[in-house]
Amino acid sequence: MSDCMSAFGGMPQAELSEGLKQLKSEHPPLLEQLEGLYELTKQIDQEIAVDENFGELITKVKEFKASLEPHSEREEGVLFPMMGVYIGTTSGPIAVMEYEHDQAKSNIGAFLAKAEALPTSTDEKKQLAELIQNAYFILTEHFSKEENVLFPMAERMLTKEEKAELLQKIQEIK
Repeated sequence: MSDCMSAFGGMPQAELSEGLKQLKSEHPPLLEQLEGLYELTKQIDQEIAVDENFGELITKVKEFKASLEPHSEREEGVLFPMMGVYIGTTSGPIAVMEYEHDQAKSNIGAFLAKAEALPTSTDEKKQLAELIQNAYFILTEHFSKEENVLFPMAERMLTKEEKAELLQKIQEIK
C-alpha cells in the first residue's frame, strides 16, 4: 500500500537512480547559461550597450543550444519513450514535456534564424531578445517540473533493468 501512496506524492521522494541523477545534474549548468542569456536580454530591453549585448547574446545562445541539444536528446530519445510505455506519449506528462521542449527550441531557432539576418534597429533587437526570454521562462519552469514530478515518477515507474538501460543509453549520447 505504501507504494500507492508514493505514486500520489504522499511520501518523501526516493533517491534517484544513476541515469535520472545524471539528467537532473545536467540542469544546473544549463540554468546558469539561461540566467546569463536572460541578463543579456534585460540589458538589451533597457537599451544598455545594445549592439555589444546583442552580439554577445547571439554567441551565448549558440553555446547554450549546443549544450541543450544532447540533454534534450537524452530525454526525448531515451527517457520519454521508456516512460511512454507506461503512461503513453500522446497526452499527459510526456506530451507536455515534449511540447515544452518544442516551444523552447522553436524560440531559440527563430532567434538564431532572424539574428543571422543582422537586425539593425534597437526595436528589432529587443523583439528578438524576447524570444530568448520566452525560452528562459519555458525552460526554467520545465526543469522544475522534471525534477519535482517527472524524474520521481520515472524512479517509481521504471524497473531496475530499465534504469540500467536508461543510464547506458543516455551515456552513449555525447
